[in-house]
Amino acid sequence: MDFDLLELLRVIFLSIVQGITEWLPVSSTGHMLLIEEFLEFSHSEEFWSVFVVVIQLASVMAVVTTFFKQLNPFKLKGGFEADIDKIHLWFKIIVASIPAGIVGIYFDDFIESYLGTPTIIAAMLIFYGIIFIVVENINSKKTDRVKTLPQINYRLAFMVGIFQMLAVIPGTSRSGATIIGGLLLGMSRKTAAEFTFFLAIPAMAGASLLRITRVGLDFTQAEWFTMIIGCITAFLVSVITIKFLLSFIKRNNFKPFAYYRILLGIAILAFFFFM
Repeated sequence: MDFDLLELLRVIFLSIVQGITEWLPVSSTGHMLLIEEFLEFSHSEEFWSVFVVVIQLASVMAVVTTFFKQLNPFKLKGGFEADIDKIHLWFKIIVASIPAGIVGIYFDDFIESYLGTPTIIAAMLIFYGIIFIVVENINSKKTDRVKTLPQINYRLAFMVGIFQMLAVIPGTSRSGATIIGGLLLGMSRKTAAEFTFFLAIPAMAGASLLRITRVGLDFTQAEWFTMIIGCITAFLVSVITIKFLLSFIKRNNFKPFAYYRILLGIAILAFFFFM
């Protein structure tokens, strides 16, 4: 197996960025675009198209691990016992995943071919950054109606799923769209963030499986090694990032991420305009 230390460092760096930006509402797509422009990877284009979604799958496992108690509906206490509230939570996650799932299946090729441009990504970064500021200003004058996950009903879950559907446009940020939706629908920041994490499980797992079935897993030994290192890195960084975000929003709002999005969008536009 050929070992390239510089390539390994590039992979670790990309996986760190993915593990951070997947959960913060700043668009992982926008960051991946910049990384691909500045860093040259030696692996094939087919491999990288699968690598990106597979490390997303590793990030999903970070959610399952971090929130295992909240998500596991089954208990063994002298016998099999099911938690009805948690079973309902899973059904709500499925209901909320339907809109984005339908759009992703039918428009994946169109989105990848025509919407993944630097201009659109930058525009979405800036646009939703502004929306975040507006929503937080509105939210500061309101009282949260939904402060816990059990208070989310099926209608509310589906409405959040409609917002998640907007994230199929690159640069929007899946977590950003669903958090904005949750806040507008009366959720507390913590509840909106947690439900966003949970929605990532079917969304990102589905996207990964869809890409894998199209491209396959016929990789070299070096590529498999790269995949494993990327997954471990993305998993560990995701766990840290999720815990950081939940701690951060206890004392702060989402405006810092909004300002960052706007600056990043402007930087992308400037870079590709003057290059």
